[in-house]
Amino acid sequence: MDDPKLATATLVPDARREQNVARVSALPWLLFLTALAVLAWHVFKPEKLGDPLATSLVAFEKQNRLTVFSAQLVPVVASDDVRYFGLVKSKQVAVIPARVDYTLDLSAMNRDRLAWNEAAKTLDVQLPALTLSRPNLDEARAQYLREGVFITREAQDKLNRNTTLLAEQQATNAAANPVLMGIARGAAKDAIRQNLAIPLQVAGFGDVQVRVRFDGEAAPK
Repeated sequence: MDDPKLATATLVPDARREQNVARVSALPWLLFLTALAVLAWHVFKPEKLGDPLATSLVAFEKQNRLTVFSAQLVPVVASDDVRYFGLVKSKQVAVIPARVDYTLDLSAMNRDRLAWNEAAKTLDVQLPALTLSRPNLDEARAQYLREGVFITREAQDKLNRNTTLLAEQQATNAAANPVLMGIARGAAKDAIRQNLAIPLQVAGFGDVQVRVRFDGEAAPK
């Protein structure tokens, strides 16, 4: 009995809903921080503004992980199975929709990652690298094409396992490509800018500019 041979086809990203998904992912956090800012307004009067870095860190502490973007992907994979010394051959092609989430680990945020310029009313924020989730395969909507005169149950189980594994691998690789990573980083920066600027403004710090960068990116001049 021979081991099955694996083959892969192309993976097609579905980017139609990417920007909407990013905005929806950030909305709950934005609503939470707006409420937090209103509370801060009553606790810290304009003459007692406190520390803007502490205010920002409190906001980060309230949510350890933030999903800033989700990519909808459609892996197309194929797997071959050969048994009985090559006498029985079968093949399965699978199209399995998948979703990969891009998240920020906000528990890593500390004062060293924040810098406040009082004169310019500017807050500089340095974020840790984005984390990609394990692909969430929607096998209920998967489509399969099978070839073979006779496919044993064992062969079918092996083909299913192989195509599932390949779909996960392809979705992970596609999600890490520079284009999608760039979109995800942009969505993360927009979310952090909005979700920090609004609470600081409502708390009385004025028209604050929030400048966001990731580890490895040059600091703003």
